[in-house]
Amino acid sequence: MKTWFNNNATHLAVIGLFIAMSFLYFTPAWQGKVLFQHDVLQAQAGQQEILTIQERDGDMPLWTNSMFSGMPSYQVLIDLPSNITTYILRGFKWAFPHPIDVLLLYLLGSYLLFGVLRVKPWLAALGAVAFAFSSYNFIYIEAGHANKTYAIAFMAPILAGIILAFRGRYLLGAVILAFAMALEIRVNHIQVTYYLFLAALVLVGMEFYRAVREKRLLDFGRALGYQAAAVVLALAVNASLLWPTYEYSKESIRGQANLATQSTERSDNGVSRDYAYQWSQGVGESLTFLVPNAYGGGMTTHLDADSEVGRVLMNNGISPDAAASIPAYWGEKPFTSGPWYFGAGIIFLFVLGAVIVRGRLKWWLLGTTLLVLLLSFGRHFSLVSDIFFNYFPLYNKFRAVESILVIAALLVPVLAVLAINELITNGSQQKNLEKKLLYVLGGVGGITLLIAVLPGLFLSFKATNHQEVIQSYAQQLQDNTLANELVAALVKDRAGLAKADGLRSLLVILITFGLVWLLVKQKLKSTTAVILLGVVTLIDLWGVDRRYLNAANFTDRLQLNRQFNVEREVDRLIRMDKDPNYRVLDLTTNPFADARASYFHKSIGGYHAAKLMRYQELIERQFSTAINEDVLDMLNTRYLITRDNQGNERIQRRSTAAGNAWFVGQATFVKDNEAEMQAINGFNPLKEAFIHEEFKPLLDEKKLTAPAEANIRLTTYRPDRLVYEYTTSDDAIAVFSEVWYDKGWKAYVDGKELPIVRANYLLRAVQLPEGNHQVEFKFEPQSYYTGERISLAASLLLVLGAGGAAWLERRRRTIQA
Repeated sequence: MKTWFNNNATHLAVIGLFIAMSFLYFTPAWQGKVLFQHDVLQAQAGQQEILTIQERDGDMPLWTNSMFSGMPSYQVLIDLPSNITTYILRGFKWAFPHPIDVLLLYLLGSYLLFGVLRVKPWLAALGAVAFAFSSYNFIYIEAGHANKTYAIAFMAPILAGIILAFRGRYLLGAVILAFAMALEIRVNHIQVTYYLFLAALVLVGMEFYRAVREKRLLDFGRALGYQAAAVVLALAVNASLLWPTYEYSKESIRGQANLATQSTERSDNGVSRDYAYQWSQGVGESLTFLVPNAYGGGMTTHLDADSEVGRVLMNNGISPDAAASIPAYWGEKPFTSGPWYFGAGIIFLFVLGAVIVRGRLKWWLLGTTLLVLLLSFGRHFSLVSDIFFNYFPLYNKFRAVESILVIAALLVPVLAVLAINELITNGSQQKNLEKKLLYVLGGVGGITLLIAVLPGLFLSFKATNHQEVIQSYAQQLQDNTLANELVAALVKDRAGLAKADGLRSLLVILITFGLVWLLVKQKLKSTTAVILLGVVTLIDLWGVDRRYLNAANFTDRLQLNRQFNVEREVDRLIRMDKDPNYRVLDLTTNPFADARASYFHKSIGGYHAAKLMRYQELIERQFSTAINEDVLDMLNTRYLITRDNQGNERIQRRSTAAGNAWFVGQATFVKDNEAEMQAINGFNPLKEAFIHEEFKPLLDEKKLTAPAEANIRLTTYRPDRLVYEYTTSDDAIAVFSEVWYDKGWKAYVDGKELPIVRANYLLRAVQLPEGNHQVEFKFEPQSYYTGERISLAASLLLVLGAGGAAWLERRRRTIQA
């Protein structure tokens, strides 16, 4: 044991430093405070019914009625008891509070990658810091994109496993890849995983080219085989998540439209081009990699009373504090929380790496970085993006194409670190090394110097909608002259921000260059130079990150909970209803982009990135211009929450809500989806149901008569199990105010399964036999239950594989010793 500690002392010291770093940055987190994260709060509201049922019954339901009148809960919150990664993540989160856990995963995962790249521990630590503290890694934490941050954290270990396998460490590489990929899939952010796949695909392509040239196709095939097995195993570990999600995706807004769509958010198969490209990285805005405030920072970059804007306001009798409400950002995105900043010193080292590093790994890093940069431009340079959007499988399922820069945020530090490693190991063999250093300083430092001294040379500080901005202020101020003066001052402030950060970045570059120069001249030992470079990098990135995520973003847990779980008076009054199985529409906000009502009620609205396609189409057709009261009735919307002219919240009780289920006297068949949607534009849901012709074979048309006497009521409620008792004098169609989803819902009458058909475009209907009976709905998706069995087997196999890899590694080291 003592020998083990001695052999791993440096690694343990680095890990200890990472832990200290994480706790220091997020001091409020271990003091019991929590981040105010909009997306997380919305998610928690949507999860409340699931958690309540879990507390009551001991397990999570697979369906929830808290959002959009009902949807599978595995798209909101799910417990996967057979999946080994569930326990890995749960244990890590138990040991380290959020977001300390995320930062640690950033650091540890990338440290593993740099170790695989055979750089010494302190240099690997520098690289881990450069990646982990990249600005958007923190901006995503602040925004509450929790799944995305975890997915980013597992990117580096995945690449580490791939590289190890290609270097001949087949089993070890495969096990690391399998574990990291299983975790990546488990956190369920497919967009990040997809972008990582593109980067890995380029790497595999380059390895294949090398194998052909060196006639080592057998080794390549073996490495690829191990990797393929690892990926299959990772997929199998997550079978109970992936299989149901795959089923659901085809029915969601990411799948094919049922109607001819006019939505700007989606096309007939995937999201629309305009929607996907809405958040595109501006070509010139890429200067923020080097100078963070080159484009004004983010929407939260506030001007103060001493700014040029503040002076103009004060001179015109307006409080200069109003300057804080004017955004300094002037890029082409609708809005942004902050810039993609990789670190001025890291960019200097990256360019140096492009000049001095040898080997195929450099070309993969450069080529992939260039590719993701071009793809991030989206609508600003659509030549490359359109090829991928139109022809590359699944690429058109994702929005915010700038997100692909998470790959660059990892690869740029890798090449930067390899540059330092090259100087340490082969610096004496580099020809004209000093000239190369000076050329890189002249190029990178020169651009930064020009931004610092002559910012207007590169940048206009005016967005393309500059004139519209002036007109907007003119309307608000009722003064054209003041509006022009104000915007002119804003342009000066933007230039000032760029100039200040230009000087800041120039200083970082000069210090980085100085340390590298001393290293090359052997005036500094390599370990000392690396540690000093690490300190400079950390100070640089830490300072920028603090602009967007700091102690002010944290709040007391109880105070935060009051955002959602403190009942408003309207919530309390609604919940006094003795029959809890109704739905609510909260019109005090955008009901279809806010999940707050879901905390207390079964809402017809909510907040989710992948609603059912049919529900989205219903929203667009029946609620976008005016609210269709008939549709509200069929969705059993008993209460509306509104505001009066004084801003007070009010309740409107709707007596026409149809209830949980009802018998209809007439079933009318329609020929297609469009006819089905149009049929519910105006109808009485209690009297008539519209059913697509495709369901005709499932019904006995001879018995589709209006019952002389019939009633039905809900007696048992659990989101994924509903029991009704009914009486009817004749066979009849019963319509249920529940969302139709044919991937798991089954209906039973006295234990005998009956077919479920779709009625009124969205709801379930069943032809029930006459008499007094009980009808039971169960949500039992076989994809989930079979997936759980696959997941258990794969998890056991993964553990055995890890044990085998550990034994082989120990044996290898013993032989080498």
